Amino acid sequence: MSAAVYACDPTQSRGRRHAEVAAPTRSEFQRDRDRIVHSTAFRRLVYKTQVFLNHEGDLFRTRLTHSLEVAQLGRSIARSLGLNEDLVEAIALAHDLGHTPFGHAGQDTLNECMAAHGGFEHNLQSLRVVDHLEARYPAFDGLNLSFETREGVLKHCSRQNAEIIEAKEPGGVARRFLNRTQPSLEAQLCNLADAIAYNAHDIDDGVRSGLITLEQLQSIELFERFQMQALRAHPDLAQAQRSRRWLYETIRLMLSEQVYDVIAATQHNLQVHRPQNADEARQAGPLVAFSAQMKALALPLKQFLFTHLYRHPQVMNTTLQAQQVVRDLYEAYVAAPSEMPQDFASREDTHRAVADYIAGMTDRYAAREHERLTGRKWLA
Repeated sequence: MSAAVYACDPTQSRGRRHAEVAAPTRSEFQRDRDRIVHSTAFRRLVYKTQVFLNHEGDLFRTRLTHSLEVAQLGRSIARSLGLNEDLVEAIALAHDLGHTPFGHAGQDTLNECMAAHGGFEHNLQSLRVVDHLEARYPAFDGLNLSFETREGVLKHCSRQNAEIIEAKEPGGVARRFLNRTQPSLEAQLCNLADAIAYNAHDIDDGVRSGLITLEQLQSIELFERFQMQALRAHPDLAQAQRSRRWLYETIRLMLSEQVYDVIAATQHNLQVHRPQNADEARQAGPLVAFSAQMKALALPLKQFLFTHLYRHPQVMNTTLQAQQVVRDLYEAYVAAPSEMPQDFASREDTHRAVADYIAGMTDRYAAREHERLTGRKWLA
């Protein structure tokens, strides 16, 4: 399917922060994707927590596998809607680059530690990674991505931080948080693909871990509907030895239905608003969306996972330990910046340098550093 008029056109990109000669064989968004894949921050995602810590099992999702799943879902939907697949892929692969070790536990703790020094937002940190912290090119810091990819990376942003970014980059990626407009349709799609992906894979990981069961999930209408559909088509899935296949088939059917729903609901919204270019789409309000019915069905699943998985005592126990590791690391580096590499230790803003350094760590590196600095071993 050819790109629609409302899709972002790489030939009409708003450009990069530092001007560069165009690549001869790649579009601007393809170039962004390639830079992201080759970045250090992207490689670190393989050892960063999604829900379960890296040492808890080889088959649980990590930030890297999650990002790949978001990219796959995003490209599939983008193709049906005529959006720019390369831009969707670039945003999806970069959207979690700023996440701390230990998932949301690390992020929340780092935000608490930085409360008097500007706080910490993982979306803003992802932008810092691609704008400043990656050190690969001789002419500039960061990856020098296009405006459209950076716009999608900055998924959320507090008004205070948006004003700071706007002052440095007038009319740039933070403007929409001040004037209440939307990002590109490609960015909107990545936001939704992110939610679809983590609901599905957190079910899979949760059941695999033994923390939630298929019986518990039967109370969720969205899951139970497709579980029964799978069983009607394959009655032998009810056998105990085929329960794993039953789960996979249920998730597959649920994912497909959500994808089809997003496509249909978004096509309807586009027909109503009829944007004639990407900027008109930004002004039209959220257009990439679930139908009202699917949104209502998805909410209880999200609430179930929050209560029964993310707040499970076993997960919470690990969370409390992870929070202590991050807190200890922060205090140790602030007290002795020389414990960090020279390029962090030499910066004038010590607190932000410490936050940047910790945020870039993988789970296992953070655990090793914690043991080195405190003498206490956590991850066996």
